[in-house]
Amino acid sequence: MVPVNLATEASRSVGDSAHTSRPSSPTVSVVIPTLNEAGNLPYVINTIPDWVNEIVIVDGRSLDDTERVAKVLRPDVNIVQEELRGKGAALRAGLQAAKGDILIIMDADGSMDGSEIAAFRDALIAGADYVKGSRFAAGGGSVDITKLRRVGDRGICFLIWLFYGAHYTDGTYGFKGVWADKLDAIRIDTDGFEVELIIDIRAHRAALRTVEVPCFESHRIHGSSNLNAARDGLSCLQVILRERLRRYRVHTN
Repeated sequence: MVPVNLATEASRSVGDSAHTSRPSSPTVSVVIPTLNEAGNLPYVINTIPDWVNEIVIVDGRSLDDTERVAKVLRPDVNIVQEELRGKGAALRAGLQAAKGDILIIMDADGSMDGSEIAAFRDALIAGADYVKGSRFAAGGGSVDITKLRRVGDRGICFLIWLFYGAHYTDGTYGFKGVWADKLDAIRIDTDGFEVELIIDIRAHRAALRTVEVPCFESHRIHGSSNLNAARDGLSCLQVILRERLRRYRVHTN
């Protein structure tokens, strides 16, 4: 595990108070946004460890059997129907519905391995407030990243360092974990895919104790990605600049 953003001493004293009240054996909820992912869910859900207490599927009006497949694979799954389009809207709804002490976010396309959730949980129990998965930290990797997207990700990490001082090795990976008592510090208020970048920026600005854990990204199993390097790169730049200009007040517990 690579610590990338330690809180200031003042924030540590606030955080230490919260840490002492956290359970030593926390419950874990996994939040998975879906849209027509029936073909991928068998792999995704079967990789999630049995000790995970809750799986929250946030379905964005799928036209396939996503909901039925999820219930067959995990009868106790919590299905949340989200009418608003976009990953941000789905994550906001799912995180609000989740009941766990620890909240894990992962994708439904099969590119993320649920067995890696243990590393997120362990880092959070060890003292982190927020954990980022990284394909580019030592021990991580990807078979899905293109050269253009890798250059773009490096550029995003550079801009996050330049404008915010955060030393991240991966700026666009959506595998994340956070203590539920720190959700107010992140405050998801966007509906789009830029939510992942906003979470990273706000976690740093709120002085959350942040750790990166190495992850391996596989290919999407079924379906096609909506990623567009040029369009999405421009959107990320706009998010970084907009967040830098907005007033920000740290919410602490």
